[in-house]
Amino acid sequence: MTLQALTISPATGKPPQGTIVILHGWGASAQDVFSLAPIIRLPAYQLVFPDAPFSYPYAAGGRMWYDFPKNFSFQSTPEFRSRADLSTSRRLLTDFLKALPKTTGVPLSQTILGGFSQGGAMTLDVGLGLPLAGLLVLSGYLHAPIAPQKTTFPPLLMVHGKQDQVVPLSAAQQALRSLQALKISVRYREFEMGHEIQPIVLEQVQSFVKELLPNNK
Repeated sequence: MTLQALTISPATGKPPQGTIVILHGWGASAQDVFSLAPIIRLPAYQLVFPDAPFSYPYAAGGRMWYDFPKNFSFQSTPEFRSRADLSTSRRLLTDFLKALPKTTGVPLSQTILGGFSQGGAMTLDVGLGLPLAGLLVLSGYLHAPIAPQKTTFPPLLMVHGKQDQVVPLSAAQQALRSLQALKISVRYREFEMGHEIQPIVLEQVQSFVKELLPNNK
């Protein structure tokens, strides 16, 4: 099993300044985040939108990185890390990212991984263990307490809605405290919004990407 993805090459016609990988949330698909491409406005970068490996059982066409157990609270717990479906997605996403430079010509050091909701949780799960340029966590959360295998980590942008009724704001704040405890560089923003990606969020993404991967080619 390998991940399938939608890809957008740089609109400049030049080699990509960097690669941006965006992961969709639970029950969505690559097509959902792909539709944001025209308003992300990052024409110098290669954009990659993978589909999660598992079919979403509650609606046709949806995908998921893993299913949620009953009474899931979005508060990180050690035992959640070893779920079979999460473990499969972790392995597949890690392999996908490590193989990406062969097709894009862009090293991981110039690649930013991000995701929305469940995709944001996968971003933290996988991205903290790879030598990436940065991470984007939009309305995300931690699967489990961080068990670092190294001492250096990519910088993060975390954005969350104060009125999020799907992933509680407290879950983002818990993740922030865990990241800060490891001295990870986190730019954290809360906005007056729900579980969504508003234009102000994309503005934060654009700014963060351009700071980490400046267009100097």
